[in-house]
Amino acid sequence: MTTNAPIYDRLWRVLRLEVHAIADREPALVGVLIPLLAPQMHLRDALALVLAQRLAGPDMGQEHLVEILKEGLQAKLSIPDAAAQDLVAIQTNDPASRTHAHAFLNYKGFHAVQVARIARAFWYAGRFDLAVWLSNRASMAFGPDIHPAAQLGSGLMLDHGSGIVIGETAVVEDDVTILQNVTLGGTGKERGARHPKVRRGVLIGAGANIIGNIELGAFSKIGAGSVVLENVPANCTVVGIPAKIVRTHRAAGLPSEDTHATCAC
Repeated sequence: MTTNAPIYDRLWRVLRLEVHAIADREPALVGVLIPLLAPQMHLRDALALVLAQRLAGPDMGQEHLVEILKEGLQAKLSIPDAAAQDLVAIQTNDPASRTHAHAFLNYKGFHAVQVARIARAFWYAGRFDLAVWLSNRASMAFGPDIHPAAQLGSGLMLDHGSGIVIGETAVVEDDVTILQNVTLGGTGKERGARHPKVRRGVLIGAGANIIGNIELGAFSKIGAGSVVLENVPANCTVVGIPAKIVRTHRAAGLPSEDTHATCAC
């Protein structure tokens, strides 16, 4: 394996081996997995196929959806690389993820993020109706409700996916983890930029509500069930309703002793 190859090429080789292993172990899944093992298949094509299998319905067949998704992936060539980084993040951070293929085939949060990226490509190409249709279809199929204009980084993990809402002007940077039932919402009183900006490495606990055009600083942690209405400095943990700082961190991911002082950021 060439170490300087794009991450999606390297990961696709691993995924193919893992999918082969699943097909060998579980004959009942061979019909689902065989199309992914075609010699000409690459990560971009496999991604379109897996998403189309899950989004297809009586009003939009799988073959038509594959073509639409491929068109979006072609319009935004960085999506397969971002998807590969998502899979690495899931494998690193989620002990329930057995293999990269396990997440690729089964994780609703992963699927929802990829459709959101494709929908965003159509949105910024001026194809608003298709973008919104894809966003709505993905919400019904996977759970997360992500506006197609929302800006998503790479290395993301939407754990479980259920109940997550990400608004139109939200920004989610790289290496962010969001657990179930989290809202990145607006106050309902603003126009323009009105949703949270989530900086790199943030962890948002289950059931948290982050409301308004506020910033969650890099590597901050938001406690489960918290309601965040004000900016959170980098390298801090906040909890409560409304959320207050309960801990600062010497460096990203390294908690210091508890403190109720303002972060030295």
